[in-house]
Amino acid sequence: MKFQLAINMERMADEIDMREVMRHTLEMVQMADEGGFHIVWAAEHHALEMTIAPDPFQLLTWWASHTDKIRLGTAVAVAAYWHPLKLAGEAAMTDLISNGRLELGLGSGAYQREFDRMHPGLKQSDAWRHMQEMLPAIRALWQGDYEHKGEFWSFPLATSVPKPLQKPHPPIWVAARAPITYDFAIKNGLNIMSWPITRPMSEARLYKSRLEEALANNPGKARPVFAMMRHTVVYDRKEDWEVPVRAAQRQLSQFETLFKNLGDVKNGFPKSADFGDLANRDEYDPKMLHENLMFGTPDEAIAKLRPYEALGVDQFTYYASLGLGLKEQKRSLQLFIKEVMPAFA
Repeated sequence: MKFQLAINMERMADEIDMREVMRHTLEMVQMADEGGFHIVWAAEHHALEMTIAPDPFQLLTWWASHTDKIRLGTAVAVAAYWHPLKLAGEAAMTDLISNGRLELGLGSGAYQREFDRMHPGLKQSDAWRHMQEMLPAIRALWQGDYEHKGEFWSFPLATSVPKPLQKPHPPIWVAARAPITYDFAIKNGLNIMSWPITRPMSEARLYKSRLEEALANNPGKARPVFAMMRHTVVYDRKEDWEVPVRAAQRQLSQFETLFKNLGDVKNGFPKSADFGDLANRDEYDPKMLHENLMFGTPDEAIAKLRPYEALGVDQFTYYASLGLGLKEQKRSLQLFIKEVMPAFA
């Protein structure tokens, strides 16, 4: 297995200095670069302090100037928020500046709250259609002059300027959970990033079965790279297991505010749901979170990673941040690089 890092610039409270968060994020990316990670991913989110990434290409260009080998990806650029010409050009420019290190991840978007602000009137559940129209347009623009007449965008003859350095184009990834997206990925030669969130290993097996089904339904199509992401925290002592669990509970309660579009966001900070209301809910159970997420000592993390390797996951995505303290985040990544990754070399 190869390893990827997904990391957000995040602030959990207003008193945290944004410059400190910025320095910390870059240092984590540099650690991943020096430690042998294959890809680092930047998200796209808007008006939220817990994921500060209004333009993932700006983040990747910044990281490119401070790293040597690690590849640089968007996880994901939200298709509905972009014009195909702009997305094709920005991606190609990032590929050029990074000397051919771009991995382009496309997706549908996560929160209705963002759609209400970035694309009013569009339902999150319908946004996959924008992604499926965007993909062929970008590929065509990277090749040369192209005219587009689609459901969501129309423009006369134009081309991407600049063109990507990688030929025929940078690898393209899609965030996939539903069978229709796996099928779309196989038909179009896209790599797959999957995320079981906090669900058990059975969810990971479900995603693998959807990949196999899509391959069976599309004979002759190549098998894509199959990546799977989990929130990851490695710590020195077993008795420290509750530290990442509490951080996860806190941030998951903020995600609940966003997913349900409760409108309870003040100055960019989502309000956490009341723990008293969540205590008896399965998705916040401490033992479940400890078991399902990549939380543990180095030996425990290695043991937890083995089933992913056996399942056929090509690349495991270490999802950092999660509201954990900056010191704890760095120690976790150090332990993962020094004591966990060598077991999979």
